[in-house]
Amino acid sequence: MPYAASPAPMMQSSDSPKSEQDSNPGLVKNSMLYKEFLAEREEILKHKWIESEKAGYDIGFEKALLDWIVKYRAQWREKRKENREGTPAT
Repeated sequence: MPYAASPAPMMQSSDSPKSEQDSNPGLVKNSMLYKEFLAEREEILKHKWIESEKAGYDIGFEKALLDWIVKYRAQWREKRKENREGTPAT
């Protein structure tokens, strides 16, 4: 039986070089993108609760997400942008 070379060992997560996020865990949490994500998620969860109450059962996150995106996301983003800039969006 011929000798087969063993594969190179896989790099463990502890062996990988540290990224900027690893060295500064607050970097992501303090980013504007992450804050916008959290605010949008909160709105979707509110929408899920309201629509579930209307339906009389839990409609689920995915249905609430899709419904909120179609009905409210554009307006919500415009209003957030307007509040950030302090001027009405046209």
